[in-house]
Amino acid sequence: MFWYAVASLTPAVLLGLAALTGGPFAVLALLSITVVVFLLDKLSGSLPNTEESGRRLSLILAAVHFPLLGLGVWALGGMSLNTLEKLLLFTGLGLYFGQVSNSNAHELIHATSRWPRRIGSAIYVSLLHGHHVSAHLRVHHVHAATDADPNSARTGEGFWAYVVRVFQGEFMQGLEAENAHRVRARTKPAIWNHPYVGYVVGAAVMLLLAFMIAGGKGLIAYLAIALYAQLQLLLSDYVQHYGLRREVQPDGRTEPMGPHHSWNAPKWYSSAMMLNAPKHSDHHMRPSRAFPALEVTPDTMPVLPHSLPVMAVIALFPPLWRRLMDRRVAKWRKST
Repeated sequence: MFWYAVASLTPAVLLGLAALTGGPFAVLALLSITVVVFLLDKLSGSLPNTEESGRRLSLILAAVHFPLLGLGVWALGGMSLNTLEKLLLFTGLGLYFGQVSNSNAHELIHATSRWPRRIGSAIYVSLLHGHHVSAHLRVHHVHAATDADPNSARTGEGFWAYVVRVFQGEFMQGLEAENAHRVRARTKPAIWNHPYVGYVVGAAVMLLLAFMIAGGKGLIAYLAIALYAQLQLLLSDYVQHYGLRREVQPDGRTEPMGPHHSWNAPKWYSSAMMLNAPKHSDHHMRPSRAFPALEVTPDTMPVLPHSLPVMAVIALFPPLWRRLMDRRVAKWRKST
């Protein structure tokens, strides 16, 4: 658990110092989540899977997330940092919330206990992406690697076209899935218990808090951070499911989710920083499995040529992405 803690908490400490003092900490914070991760991933070795729950670290990261978000809004909306320091801090915060906080929230919403799930939902709500909880649990994990899932990218679909489609589809399909779930309930729940009420009210509260912390500039900074973090999450979904599809069986049903329906990027340090989110196939096969126990078997699970953060950067340039990935997609679809 040591390396998971080091990789996920070090950038948070540096970002907090950067928000308070700027100077070299703004540079170090950004380097800690970009260049350092890239270089350490080049070292050989991997983190062994264990049966530890990792729950303590998840709760620590959740406890760090909210004050760091408020501190970031305060620093970006205030006058204590210069323009360069704010730019470095904003980039670092967006990457951290997008890669670490999102990964941690994802881990928590899959917990079997109610309170960890609520904390994970609150993290997503704080990034104005609360509906992702419903879309992920009730749509993505049911329809992943099919056209029925808005978060599973199709072969040849560029990232920016994918973003437009997901922004249009994820909110509504999550809402439809929640409504259908409520209809099936034996006792009809009260309207105020609808998850989407919480998502919308929670987002409104967060917007008000951002304005109270740093006025109009703080509100703009908060909206920009939230959008940046959301794009990081969508990049992750795009990369990890690009082109892979479950086949329709003779009886008309879709084949079960298998190890070959998700891309994996088991580079050791980036995986530690993102709580093994890049070990994606195992998660889809066993969604309740704790992140330290996830594993990758390259002979049955598609492995990306680079780490998840590097692949996310490549995905920003669709022609380059297709040149790198389309033949790999064809190879895996032909072999399964």
